[in-house]
Amino acid sequence: MRVRSTMCIFMLLILLMPTILAEDNNVELTLESSITDEDAGITSAEVSPNQKTVLMVGLDGFVHLISAKNPGDRTLDIELNSGRQNNFNDVAWHPRGEAALIAGDLGTAMRYEKVDHGITVVNGTGAVLGRNLTSVDWRSAGDYSYFGAEDGSLWRFSEGTGFVLVDTVNSEITGISCHKNHDICVVSTLADGLGVIGQTHNISWLSGTKTDTWVDVDCPDSQLNECVAYGSGLRLIPILLNTIDHSKSDTGELVQYPSLTGDFIATSSGYGSTSMIQIAPFATVRYDSLENIAKVQISSEQMLEWDSVIAGRQIAYVWETGFDDGFILTTNGNVISFEPMLVEIDNTILTTIILIAVTVSVPGVILGLIYMSSPSLQKKYLSFRRKSRKKKSNKNS
Repeated sequence: MRVRSTMCIFMLLILLMPTILAEDNNVELTLESSITDEDAGITSAEVSPNQKTVLMVGLDGFVHLISAKNPGDRTLDIELNSGRQNNFNDVAWHPRGEAALIAGDLGTAMRYEKVDHGITVVNGTGAVLGRNLTSVDWRSAGDYSYFGAEDGSLWRFSEGTGFVLVDTVNSEITGISCHKNHDICVVSTLADGLGVIGQTHNISWLSGTKTDTWVDVDCPDSQLNECVAYGSGLRLIPILLNTIDHSKSDTGELVQYPSLTGDFIATSSGYGSTSMIQIAPFATVRYDSLENIAKVQISSEQMLEWDSVIAGRQIAYVWETGFDDGFILTTNGNVISFEPMLVEIDNTILTTIILIAVTVSVPGVILGLIYMSSPSLQKKYLSFRRKSRKKKSNKNS
C-alpha cells in the first residue's frame, strides 16, 4: 500500500509538472527606442499616480516626460527645461499627480507643474544650500514631503514652511518611501541603519540595522502595514510599521539571497503591490511582501544573451502596466519593453490528436491511480462484478 501511494503521488506530480514549470518562463525583451541620441545620464524616474506618464531626471539638469504606456513613441515626449546645470538625483510625484518634486546637488530642490509643464525653485532652499539632496518622497496626505541629503541630513518640506531639519546622521540618506495609506515614512542610510518617520515628523531609528549598508526602501502594498529595506550583499528586511506609535515599529527577519549574482542597487514599485528590485549587473527581481517571496524576473544571463551592450549598462527605473508586462529605463536612456514569453504550439493534425488523447487519458489515469491505492474501492468493484456474473448465470439457466 505504501508503494502504491508513493507511485500515485509521483504520477500526479509528473502530470502537474508542466503547470509548475510554466511559471518559471522568462519574459520576452524588446528594445523600443532611446530617449536621446547620446547618453542621457538618467539617475531616477517615477510613473505618475494615474499611470499615464513617467517623469525622469538626470545629470546636468536633465528633465524629461514620456508616455508610460507607449514609451517608445518619441512623438509623445515632452521636453522640459529646468534652467539648471546641477545634477538631479531623485523625483517624486505628489499623491494627486498634479505636481512633482525634484531633488538635486548643491541644494537644488524644484517643483514640476503638470498644468503648464513649468519647473520652478521651491520655497526656502536657502536652508539646504550647498547640500547634495539624494532622495525625496511625499507622505500620503500630500501636505508634507521629506528630502534626504548626502551629508546625512533629513528635512521635511512644505511650500508654507519651507525646509525644516528633522534629524542628522553620519552617512548618506539613500532612500525615502512613504506608506500609501498612512502618514508614515521609512528612511534608509548607508551606515546609520533604518528609520521610521511618524505623523509629527519625528524619526525613530530601528535598533539592529546599523550593521548593514542599505541602498533603498519601498512601501509597495497600501493595505499591508509593512515596508521593505534593501541592502548590499543581496539582503532585505521587512519594516513592520506601528501606525499608531511609529516609535514602536520593528523589523522582521533578515533574508539574504546568495544564489543571485550581483547586488541590489535600487527598487521601484511593481504590479499588484510588489517591488521590482534592480540588480547590477543588469537584472530584475520581483519581491512579494505579502507572500514573502523573491523571484528572478530577468536574469543577467538572459540580458547578456539578448544584448551584450545594454547588459553592461545600469537600470534607472522599472515600471509595469501588468504582471510581467512593462518597461525598463536605463541610465543611458534606452527603453526596453518586457512581456510574458508566449509558448507557441504547432497546430497540426498530429498535435490536435495528441492533445485530445492527453485530455481523454489524464482523467482515466488519475481515476486508475485512485483505484489502485484504495482497497475499499477494489472490494466494491469485485463485489459488483460477482453480482453481475451471478445475475447473468441465473438468466442463462
